[in-house]
Amino acid sequence: MAQAARRQTSLFATDGKPHPLQDTLAVVTAALGLLALATAGFPSLHLLTSWAGLLGILSGGYGQFISVTTRERTVLVIGLGASAIGFFLGMAHGGLFGGLIG
Repeated sequence: MAQAARRQTSLFATDGKPHPLQDTLAVVTAALGLLALATAGFPSLHLLTSWAGLLGILSGGYGQFISVTTRERTVLVIGLGASAIGFFLGMAHGGLFGGLIG
């Protein structure tokens, strides 16, 4: 009895095609946004918060530029929002180089 072979698609792909780069960028952006948001409440961690937020903004921006499906864009927008909030709070607490330069 022959069974139809099913292709493995990603969780975010709604078009039935794999998008490994877009999925990776979405997950990285969400993880960096979560890290930036979680560490934003601690002023002494402003270096980690601001750098994680900046990298999340950059990876999310590029991910939005090359994203294909709505699910990818949804995860990217949530990660971008969390990254931006963390970045701004990290900048308010001391910035990217606070105390290290000058």
